[in-house]
Amino acid sequence: MDAIELRPIAGDTSEWARRVRELRTEEGFLILTHNDRADLKPGEYLLETAKPQPAFARGISKETRAFVLDRNGFTCQMCGAVAGEPHPYDPSRKTRLHIGHVIDKSLGGSDDATNLKAICSVCNEGAANITLQRPDLNKLFVQVRRATAADQRELLRWLKTKFKE
Repeated sequence: MDAIELRPIAGDTSEWARRVRELRTEEGFLILTHNDRADLKPGEYLLETAKPQPAFARGISKETRAFVLDRNGFTCQMCGAVAGEPHPYDPSRKTRLHIGHVIDKSLGGSDDATNLKAICSVCNEGAANITLQRPDLNKLFVQVRRATAADQRELLRWLKTKFKE
């Protein structure tokens, strides 16, 4: 089954990809993608069985999700990509943010806001059970000093607009 065949089943809405995720996560249908099976191409889907599995309850409330996104400035905490803008590592995609765990649930982490961070879909695809350290101030200074003068000026322009001073 490909995306064209799946659209009418998902409700033929403009948000059919979101609907597929809902069918998977909230209604329990086992719909596989290329992320699940290497023999599937992007845009191809496989409904493993028509019988839904028991659906799981969302562990993170909408309120907590909104709080974490706002706290993190609607910015990926791994790569710095901003929600809605073209992704710096894949400009063909707009940045979509998810909520990720600082300490993964499989390692005992909780769904408390203090253990959650905004993470983009690109970073989230390969982020299972890895936690990258944020650079400290000295490392940031080193990186800025290594950049070209033009990039340093662009960074300064961006900081001025971000903090509006």
